[in-house]
Amino acid sequence: MNQTERLIVEIVLSLLLFLVPAFLFHTAPRFAGSLTGFILGVGAATLMVLLLIYPLAKYVNWFKSLITRLVSLRSLLAFHVYAGVFGAFLTILHTGHKYQSPLGISLLILVLVVVATGFVGRYYLPHTSTELREAESRLATLRSTYDQAAAAIAERQALEEAAAANISAPALRDVSVLQVVESIADLEYGIGSREALKKVFMRWIVVHVVAAILMYLLLTLHIAGEIYYGLRWLT
Repeated sequence: MNQTERLIVEIVLSLLLFLVPAFLFHTAPRFAGSLTGFILGVGAATLMVLLLIYPLAKYVNWFKSLITRLVSLRSLLAFHVYAGVFGAFLTILHTGHKYQSPLGISLLILVLVVVATGFVGRYYLPHTSTELREAESRLATLRSTYDQAAAAIAERQALEEAAAANISAPALRDVSVLQVVESIADLEYGIGSREALKKVFMRWIVVHVVAAILMYLLLTLHIAGEIYYGLRWLT
């Protein structure tokens, strides 16, 4: 996810955080069944259905060969992200902040879970993996520096002699061994915390897929119910 894509997604997700509890200040009981609410609902449902294009292109070979002639998987993934967050945005607007139907509430929760887990998989985990690699690289450098410092102290060599002997420990000139040890401890603690959190979030794909399946099931029931009971804006 590039910086522009990330910024757009974060802005929409921030709006979602404000929109979800907006029922505390405003409710429109008949909005979801009005013409405007109907249009928003259709838009949200359309975007949710279009979300299926990316997984189909990724896992179904014949569809992949067909669709990639027109658009790349990278572009489809970007569309997948945008469709998800904007679909959730339209979903909340469609409700009119009226959270009374168990089916509607469950569907809204699943939409938010799908979006949240998708964000974790698309941005958070890659970002965390990059941070872990960088931290492990710094840790390896510090450990090497500490080993060289310990060897230099054991041999009672001056730091200037160590540098003159081409020992690659430039940090020894200005940083004491105690500071190196403290930095190693801090990095090890940070790496341990990130790895523990990463293990928890590594199950995002399971939650994402299960929530998506349930979401489409409830979406089908919701649409069927609207058709069965009629649309109020037609009457």
